[in-house]
Amino acid sequence: MNAAITFGPALVAVLLLLTLAGAAVVQAGGLGPGRAVLIAAVRAVAQLAVVSLVITAVLRSAPLTGLFVLLMFGIAAVTSARRVGTRRNLPWTALAIAAGVAPVLALVLGAGVVPLVPIAVVPIAGIVIGGAMTATSQAARRALDELKARHGEYEAALALGFLPRPAALEICRPSAGHALIPALDQTRTVGLVTLPGAYVGVLLGGAGPVQAGLTQVLVLIGLLAAEALSILVTVQLVAAGKLSRAAQPGARCR
Repeated sequence: MNAAITFGPALVAVLLLLTLAGAAVVQAGGLGPGRAVLIAAVRAVAQLAVVSLVITAVLRSAPLTGLFVLLMFGIAAVTSARRVGTRRNLPWTALAIAAGVAPVLALVLGAGVVPLVPIAVVPIAGIVIGGAMTATSQAARRALDELKARHGEYEAALALGFLPRPAALEICRPSAGHALIPALDQTRTVGLVTLPGAYVGVLLGGAGPVQAGLTQVLVLIGLLAAEALSILVTVQLVAAGKLSRAAQPGARCR
């Protein structure tokens, strides 16, 4: 039985209705500008169209696959830097993301549990990079918000003899750790509440449920490890004043 989703008028209509509904809810509910949903949807369609056109060539060449993974990593670092607040954060968001991505990919590829072939490397790398990017952005924003809101406590800690970095860590580390909650919840409830993308994708690709389950477990636990490492490095960078927002008191703790 063919379970693949096929392109056609019905799919276009459904995607259009979902996009307009999401934009209307965001706008009417005062959750933000509705056009942000429209722009995100249009970008998703355009970007996936481009990727679909080039991915065949990429997957035929190991060097092109490596360059494609590096491109994904670069875009993730830029996106996270902008989400945190300023492009000057780019070297540090790249470091935080790499701290989570590099060891996880090295382990799963080096151990041979993920075949060292382009068709396997690209999706695994994309999932891990995306998770580390989100964790870095959330952890940095939470940590900086906490330092701003509790700047008086930070100053009090300095007055008590704390050095700037340990004082900042005492304040921002617990809140930044909350960035791991989505990954924890997804891992705890997989199969009971959700069937994540890797599982569904492997099933749609024609593999059996057992193979799909093994793939999803590897992805979820790899994401947990990558995000935990990225969050740890992000908190340290915030406390050291490397990740900051422009002209935000308490965000730079030197």
